[in-house]
Amino acid sequence: MIGTRQHALFVIAHDAAHYLLYDNRRLNDLVGRACALLQGLSMCTYRVIHRMHHNNLYGELDPDTALHGGYPRGKAYLVRKLLKDLSGQTAWKTYAYFLYAAPGLNTKTNVALRPLDDTSTKLKSEARTDRNLVIGFHVFLFLLFAWSGYLLEYLVLWVLPLVTVVQAILRLRAIAEHGATTDFSSPLTAARTNVAPAWLEWLIFPHHVNYHVEHHLYASVPHYHLPALHKELQKNRVLDGAEVVPFRVTLRKIFANP
Repeated sequence: MIGTRQHALFVIAHDAAHYLLYDNRRLNDLVGRACALLQGLSMCTYRVIHRMHHNNLYGELDPDTALHGGYPRGKAYLVRKLLKDLSGQTAWKTYAYFLYAAPGLNTKTNVALRPLDDTSTKLKSEARTDRNLVIGFHVFLFLLFAWSGYLLEYLVLWVLPLVTVVQAILRLRAIAEHGATTDFSSPLTAARTNVAPAWLEWLIFPHHVNYHVEHHLYASVPHYHLPALHKELQKNRVLDGAEVVPFRVTLRKIFANP
């Protein structure tokens, strides 16, 4: 339960990275950075990384393709990946991604790229400052709980869900959003909207993050308006031919044999 709420905080930080939480930019960034900070993530760094995902969906500079690309790969493959996530073995990759080292490759020069190498001086400075704050905060938090005698509770009730449950949810959601798609020419078919009952949305797709086609089409729409946007797009038949399917159908696609 704690892990699902930590993931929900991340989704709020995602909206803040898009400047969608508040009209006031300072308030937007303050809340977004706080939601990410509690999980050991840098919202300002993620803002730069996520921009590359939106601008280069399934392209050579999309930093998320390593996570969701190449599916389906068979049920056994994905189950092994999710079990590794739940065991905590992959958490270091997630934190490397969110703190700076999202993968990228310029295929023309075969030179590795980093998101902070391809952004403005202002965003680069904000990302580095925020990343250092996150690291310093969690060093302080660890020492504080150790000094207060509550280190075990902190590690079990906060850190453990972060490095296990949250990792599996992030992978499953990313693959549900983009995995096993075959037409990368448009966000209508390169992304997927997962229709799910309310309880499942609460667990895996909090804050309407399941409306992913809509988010890629209109990334300036905040999460609380995505259901209304979905209805409007359906009414105007914009979503005809789009990947809008029940989550159980998505599971069949991503767990299928290649």
